Amino acid sequence: MENTGSHAKQQGYLLYIAWVVSLIAMLGSLYFSEIKGYIPCELCWYQRILMYPLTLILGIGTFQNDISVKKFVLPLSIVGGSISFMHYLEQKIPGFGGIKPCVSGVPCNAQYINWFGFVTIPFLALVAFVIIACCMILIQQPKKSIK
Repeated sequence: MENTGSHAKQQGYLLYIAWVVSLIAMLGSLYFSEIKGYIPCELCWYQRILMYPLTLILGIGTFQNDISVKKFVLPLSIVGGSISFMHYLEQKIPGFGGIKPCVSGVPCNAQYINWFGFVTIPFLALVAFVIIACCMILIQQPKKSIK
C-alpha cells in the first residue's frame, strides 16, 4: 500500500513542475515579444491568453498544495495545446489554412525562429501545454479508505 505522505509529495512535485513550465513559457513569450521585438500573431495571442492564467492558477495551487486546481488547468492546457498544434501545422505544412485565416498584422505562418528545422514558437508552446496537461492527468485524488 502506498504511503499517503509520499503520494502527497508526488502530487506537489507534479504541481510544481507544471507551474515552472508555465512560468518559463510565459517569460519566454515575453522575451520574444518585448526583448527580441517579435510581434505576436493572432494565434500567438490566443495561446498567451490560455498560458498566462495557468501561471497564476498553478502558482497558487503549488504554494497551497491544492491539487483541485487540476479542474481549471487541464481544460485550459488542452485547448491551448490544440491551438498551438493548429498553429504549428499552419507554419510547417504548405497551404494548410487554419480555421480562421490571419487577415491583418503578422501572418500566422511566419516563423521567427526555426531551430533544428522544426522548433518554432508554437512548437515550444505546444510542448509546454502538453507537459502541463500530462502533469494534471498524473495528479490523482487520494483514495478514501472505507471504514
